[in-house]
Amino acid sequence: MRTGYRRMLLPVIFWLAYFLYEWLTNAYWMSEYERYFFNALIIVPITFTATLFTTEVLIKRLLRKDKVWQFWLVLILSIIFFGVTRRAYNYFYVYPVYNPEYARTMPFLFFPKVVIEAVNIYLIVALYSMFYFKQAWYEEQRVSQALQKDNVEAQLQLLQSQVQPHFIFNTLNNIYSMAIKSNPQTPDLIYRLSALLSYMLYDSKQALIPASKELQYIYNYIELEKIRYSNKLDVSINVYDELTNFCIAPLLLLPLVENSFKHGVSDCLESSWIRMDLSIKDDWLTVKIENSQHNKSQVNGHKHNTTGNGIGIENVKQRLHLLYNGNHEYKCIHDEQTYLTVLRIKNIEA
Repeated sequence: MRTGYRRMLLPVIFWLAYFLYEWLTNAYWMSEYERYFFNALIIVPITFTATLFTTEVLIKRLLRKDKVWQFWLVLILSIIFFGVTRRAYNYFYVYPVYNPEYARTMPFLFFPKVVIEAVNIYLIVALYSMFYFKQAWYEEQRVSQALQKDNVEAQLQLLQSQVQPHFIFNTLNNIYSMAIKSNPQTPDLIYRLSALLSYMLYDSKQALIPASKELQYIYNYIELEKIRYSNKLDVSINVYDELTNFCIAPLLLLPLVENSFKHGVSDCLESSWIRMDLSIKDDWLTVKIENSQHNKSQVNGHKHNTTGNGIGIENVKQRLHLLYNGNHEYKCIHDEQTYLTVLRIKNIEA
């Protein structure tokens, strides 16, 4: 609403300033305020009409629709028309009343006089058109940025909507089996699953959250995944710096941990390990996630996975591009035994 009010206010100020210019500058030198007030009441509407015709018809309906030759033809005709109109006002009213000694000493359509009248009008038209183009450019930029922002937000919502860990149903089944057996771990696992779902439903809607909260979510995820792997999995998380004051986009680190489970642990019959290191230096967060793997096929699957219910590495790359364009580094290093993911992101103020 403020933008629309400002768009209306600025033209009013422009034409009021032009009216005062036509009235007071001439009236001051000639000390004839009433005469030049009436003169301004005629001249300003003529100029205003010429300007309105130029911007709303010539520019909007012809020039901006690439009708270039029609634009120039109608512009020339309109310059002649409004020049002659102002010449008629001066010739038939101003000169006979206020300058009778000059009245009709030269023909009505005297070319130099018509040119002078047209120039007087179209200097104002050109000035207002510059103002008009500038305002139109700012408006197009505003709309473009708004559309771009809406597009980015829509893409992020689409990508984030995919962050629904596929393990939830398996976890519920596992918890159900443990509850039947009266396993003492059942209440703790229910609590962790509840906290995980709460994070996904509520905290993930925020633009930024402390990295420490994302890490707590990962802890809950790991504890739930451990149900399936019991003693064959070793997970270590090392935090070298305080993460509370470092903000990141929610659900950004989980996919990296999820892929470590899916492709470094889930298909392995041997003991496996996952190591996660987090550190902060010069306002950059560095996250290193490394996991064991035991055959080449897992390497290929881990790198290129975008199937199933997990969001996959490509999803992570898209979110990084949208949220941290120019403020992140991402790379993967793998061999036959290990897979290492390194992510660096810059702190973004909330």
